[in-house]
Amino acid sequence: MNKKIEVVLTPALLPLYQVQGKNVVIIDVLRATSSICVAFFNGVNKILPVSTPEECMMFKDFDFLCAAERNAIKLPGFDMGNSPFEFQNPLLKERNIAFTTTNGTKAIKQSKELGAGKIIIGSFLNIAVLVNWLKKQQQDIILLCAGWKDKANLEDTLFAGAVVQALRDDYALDCDSAMMAAHLYQHMQNDLEAHVRLSSHAQRFKALHAAEDDVRFCLQMNTAPALPIMQGEYLINTLALTA
Repeated sequence: MNKKIEVVLTPALLPLYQVQGKNVVIIDVLRATSSICVAFFNGVNKILPVSTPEECMMFKDFDFLCAAERNAIKLPGFDMGNSPFEFQNPLLKERNIAFTTTNGTKAIKQSKELGAGKIIIGSFLNIAVLVNWLKKQQQDIILLCAGWKDKANLEDTLFAGAVVQALRDDYALDCDSAMMAAHLYQHMQNDLEAHVRLSSHAQRFKALHAAEDDVRFCLQMNTAPALPIMQGEYLINTLALTA
């Protein structure tokens, strides 16, 4: 078994890894990668990850919908923020979206700059489709946890652990952070929501978004089976291309 899987617990650590040519799975469970999967499941055409709100807003002139979030809050003047509930709108079908978030889009940009072979979006909402695709690949995998402002977080690490556990028969595991993530998931998987609700990010949502339960939504399994992969500058739902 030559293929290897690694877990990077925060984007701040990514420059310490050999990224060139590897498949990098971006993980931002609360909420960017979950929202991206929901958007594609609801028929969005393509998503353009951008670095700043200012850059994002420029694409309004090109008939893009613009979604921007900072510090878990939708920015004023934008069509959407970063809640998966906002991306369930059937009017999004066949639209293009420019998207910028605090953590997720930063992780995407960083992976691209460091020469990732393919950049794939992962969430609990599309985990089965993601795992099935990864099993067929020959490249090494990096599971990149977007975390919170370059700090590690619980929910992304748990998702990375779930993917590691699902791929143990297909990929060699000689990375301590991957073993840690898998052990954490094994320990918490039977009461995932209760554990994640104790996390700092979940507490942040509780304070800011009491009306909608993004935490419960983002911990659902396989409810938005899309397979978003970067093609050039855009994320495309490759599952739709093969359907």
